[in-house]
Amino acid sequence: MSGDRTFVDGDASSGSGEEANMLDSQNKHHTTIPHSGQHKRSRKATGDAIVDAMLEIAAASKMRAAAIMRNEERFTISKCIKILDEMQGVDQTVYFFALDLFENPSARETFVSLKRERRLVWMQGKFRASTSSAA
Repeated sequence: MSGDRTFVDGDASSGSGEEANMLDSQNKHHTTIPHSGQHKRSRKATGDAIVDAMLEIAAASKMRAAAIMRNEERFTISKCIKILDEMQGVDQTVYFFALDLFENPSARETFVSLKRERRLVWMQGKFRASTSSAA
């Protein structure tokens, strides 16, 4: 029986499989299998990757929020009113209609983005469209 080897679990209650005793008919060998160290490193690397991904998401979210704020600052109601006040030939009814129109963020963006000479024509068209649909 010199070539027969029997494997015995060193700690049957733990069930971890980290230690195994090899019994040979001539020699006793104790071998430790380093699984837990590899698992801990693997879990740490995975955890680090998750943390890095979360930090990237947070940074992207902050950048997006800052971009939205900059965009909103460009198209504020007060900026639209300032431009409107500087315009020539705006009828009082169109002026007050424009103030209501500026409550819509898309309308503010359109108004500010238009060339100077097109703003009044755009507002008058919006005014006519609103009065014809109300009738």
